[in-house]
Amino acid sequence: MSSWGMLNFQDSASPLMEQLIYFHDHAMLVVMMITTLVGYAMITLMKNKFLCRTLLESQQIEVIWTILPAIVLIFLALPSLRLLYLLDEVSNPLITFKAVGHQWYWSYEYSDFLNLEFDSYMIPEDELLKGDYRLLEVDHRAVVPMGCNVRALITSADVLHSWTVPSLGVKIDAVPGRLNQLSFLINRPGVFYGQCSEICGANHSFMPIVLEAVSLESFINWVLEFSN
Repeated sequence: MSSWGMLNFQDSASPLMEQLIYFHDHAMLVVMMITTLVGYAMITLMKNKFLCRTLLESQQIEVIWTILPAIVLIFLALPSLRLLYLLDEVSNPLITFKAVGHQWYWSYEYSDFLNLEFDSYMIPEDELLKGDYRLLEVDHRAVVPMGCNVRALITSADVLHSWTVPSLGVKIDAVPGRLNQLSFLINRPGVFYGQCSEICGANHSFMPIVLEAVSLESFINWVLEFSN
């Protein structure tokens, strides 16, 4: 999770987030190269004492500053489109769960199992245990198996919400009357925190999202214990 003064992304826990970080680094490299080139040209022109009478209305220069940005946009657009389709891909999920946004908590339903539904409320500050994170801990975590394709169905019961877990690279709107879906794969065990990313009312800041990734065996044991 992010900490105080952290400027970079959170450590990725899914292949999607890894690709997002790679694309961010790629785009920042291109932007830095453009900034350096333009800055160098501006400083050179300001310090230059010579004049060129044939520079104005030059067809060669206009062709160059039209073609070069087009090439740069191609280098940015192709990886971006590839990543966009990867984010929307939902194929052969092993587990499906449904997250429903409420004012102001989340409820989860595991449709693959019977009677596996629960509400997830934020733990008040005066009830936190030592080592718990303020405004992020919940009474019931959503548990998912790691190393498996997981599909999440997201909707809302009242107003607009947004189900977001930054370390997994997932963010999707919870819209009343609409069922949105996303797919992710968690490649390491751990507890991953998120928050509602759509301003949804007075307690918008108090409906965190907590995903716990465990092994498939531990997930099955959790399902059996919770169902009983």
